Amino acid sequence: MLSWLANAWRVPELRRRVLFTGLALGAYRLGSWLPSPGINSTAISGFFHGSGGSSLLGILNLFSGGALSRFSLFALGIMPYVTASIILQLLTVVIPKLGELQKEGEAGYAKINQYTRYLTVALAAAQALGYSILFHSQKGTDGQPLLQASAGRLVLLVVTLTAGTTLLMWIGEQITKRGVGNGISILIFASILTSAPVGISAWYNGGPTERIFFPLIALAVVAAVVFVQEGQRRIPIQYAKRMVGRRMTSGGATYLPLRVNMAGVIPVIFAAAVLAFPQTIALYLPASKNFVNNHFQPNSLTYLLVEAIMIIVFTYFYTAVQFNPVDQADNLRKYGGYIPGIRPGPPTAQYLDRVLSRLTFPGALFLAAVAVLPSLFITYGGFSQATGRALGGTSVLIAVGVALDTMRQMESQMMMRNYEGFLK
Repeated sequence: MLSWLANAWRVPELRRRVLFTGLALGAYRLGSWLPSPGINSTAISGFFHGSGGSSLLGILNLFSGGALSRFSLFALGIMPYVTASIILQLLTVVIPKLGELQKEGEAGYAKINQYTRYLTVALAAAQALGYSILFHSQKGTDGQPLLQASAGRLVLLVVTLTAGTTLLMWIGEQITKRGVGNGISILIFASILTSAPVGISAWYNGGPTERIFFPLIALAVVAAVVFVQEGQRRIPIQYAKRMVGRRMTSGGATYLPLRVNMAGVIPVIFAAAVLAFPQTIALYLPASKNFVNNHFQPNSLTYLLVEAIMIIVFTYFYTAVQFNPVDQADNLRKYGGYIPGIRPGPPTAQYLDRVLSRLTFPGALFLAAVAVLPSLFITYGGFSQATGRALGGTSVLIAVGVALDTMRQMESQMMMRNYEGFLK
């Protein structure tokens, strides 16, 4: 362990990337504690420690690293950007122009990213206004509204929170470009880790059943997440001898790795972002508030069923975005590769699609099962809200998944410089 840490620190580029990531996360945590103008953070924190913490707002507060419970500069977190990314990816299937942009390579992706940024600003403004209305309608222990805001202060709050999300989106992109790992995932990972001390404290102060069984369950979930995330099906690939210029290339055998869970933790984050919509809509449509409160609370059966279905659907969708069997089959044929026993071209694409579909199904079911696990333990196992949310399945799944992806990137950086990696 110490040897690979020392090796990683010896690589100048990797050292710069790690330091940049650390500084970016420090700026993120600082912004999570900077209060928005004219906010009574104590009153809003009291609301979250009461009934607000057990609602969907508690989950959104988890993804914001506790910033929402303080209504700080980064109260909205990075979820508006995640939601905007979901919408744009879905629209690429529906709108032909966006689909063409996606096929144009780097230039097309840059244009789609620009549309995502614009949509993020719009969603952040709408969400900031919705939260302001919600906290204005809720009363504290003194009988006064949690947020007393005039029209001018309301505009200032919306602008401040929207600017905070825009800054956070920029920080995430800079981490992806100059740091280690995927910036958006790293920010969510850091947010989840900040809630770990609260979960540990709640577990320590919990009942005997929770004290005994929760560590065993957590270890089992971590082991299962690592097993599924690293599981893969290796498709054998054979390359024929080819004439390139005046040289004859030697054929050889290799394999194409297809991961059981190729989508990673993205479907869980996507589902959490989409399920925030009913709560936001209820802020603007009071008539729907009772329906949302009855059917879309995190521990309700309707919420858990919808969450599981969304995770399964998003797993297949994101896997299809990440891996195109037709393009893969064309690339194999172009470079003289083929799967033994399978004809090149469309038969290879059909074979890869069939194998990938069979692999994705258990991976999607696993993601859905782990995501709903905390709510089941809270509802039927007698575990506390703080323990289940902070140390439960979704948190562990995202934390372990992001950690593995980040370590994999560091591994590739070290292997490029002939250092021994740490992923055995």
